[in-house]
Amino acid sequence: MMDKPDPRPSQGYMTEERVMIQQMARDFAVNEVLPIANALDPEKGEIPQDLVDRMGELGFFGILIPESYGGLGLGFFEYCLVAEELSRAWMSVGSLIARGNLFYKSVPGLTEEERDERIRRMAKGQYLGAFSMSEPSAGSDVAAVQCKAVRDGDEWVVTGSKYWCTFADRADFMQVVCRTENDPDAPRWAGLTSLTFEKPRGEFPQGVSGNAIPKIGYHGWKTFELAFDGARTPAGPKSDAEGNAFKAIVSGLEGARAHTAARSIGLARGALEDAIAFAKEREQFGEPIANFQAIRFKIATMATEVEAARQLMYFVCNELDSGRRCDKEASMVKYYAAEMAERVTSEALQILGGAGYTTLHAVERHWRDARLTKIFEGSSEIQQRIISDVILGKPVPTKAS
Repeated sequence: MMDKPDPRPSQGYMTEERVMIQQMARDFAVNEVLPIANALDPEKGEIPQDLVDRMGELGFFGILIPESYGGLGLGFFEYCLVAEELSRAWMSVGSLIARGNLFYKSVPGLTEEERDERIRRMAKGQYLGAFSMSEPSAGSDVAAVQCKAVRDGDEWVVTGSKYWCTFADRADFMQVVCRTENDPDAPRWAGLTSLTFEKPRGEFPQGVSGNAIPKIGYHGWKTFELAFDGARTPAGPKSDAEGNAFKAIVSGLEGARAHTAARSIGLARGALEDAIAFAKEREQFGEPIANFQAIRFKIATMATEVEAARQLMYFVCNELDSGRRCDKEASMVKYYAAEMAERVTSEALQILGGAGYTTLHAVERHWRDARLTKIFEGSSEIQQRIISDVILGKPVPTKAS
């Protein structure tokens, strides 16, 4: 069961255009994504290319891309509306749209014309990226990145290991965060540069090998451990961006965290809707379990938490689209929505009982995927640290008495 969008305005957020976009994404999710997810996720199958192509036709990869490049020229609000709807069916599909929307500003190109042409293809889902930042010893601690890149003439030569790079095989290019400077007197975060490797779809760049990481969820695409062994990529003229990737990464986290909140809300809503439908149909002791107060109160609490997260997400998206900083609120919505999603999907599984603990129902998929939202794009603990630092100020070491 999938509810229709609520036509009532939400603090003035839901314009007629946004309701139409939401409905279009919802129809696509229920009619095209959900059947594929139900069939492929249990066998860890991959998102079909024809579904990706269809998403490109609908403009899902170009929501944030300006109209001058063939995108829709919309904002984070619309982006997160679509992400929630797609994630309600399959979080991996809700995540896939970031491979265009959040990558267009870093598209490579030797000339402006070449870059423009690639962005136009990206808006149609024909030129998508993968991001490689984490390493075996560098996750939340981005400044710990050690994968090394050195200039050799007009090329960068990269050596080292990367971890948790999703879509590395199917992407058209990879952004790889490397250490290009190692000044012992500089801050730990300094000296990181984001390099771009173009490659054919279905392959790794020359000098790069990889193995898929066995995941308990987030199926539909593969996530890789990568080894760079003298891999080469063109090096343009030295610019201000060189050595300053840390700042660029941090500045883009607000939008990424809103996107993760949207995915979390979509997962929770999917589990909630499935639990409601099941409770109405499942009979015990001669009546539907939806009549039992224990079940009714669970559903009331679940629905309240989903809506609370959604309203906070709407606020954050509105701030982002207005150009205002909202690092604290972005961390709040990412933290709350992820924690909420795990609670709600777990409660939904409980309502389904034994049926929920099978792969015959989508609730177990939502439950597995929800657990990941507490980890990626900054763990719940990292979000708590950011929020508390804004409220209380960063901890100041005190001398032992």
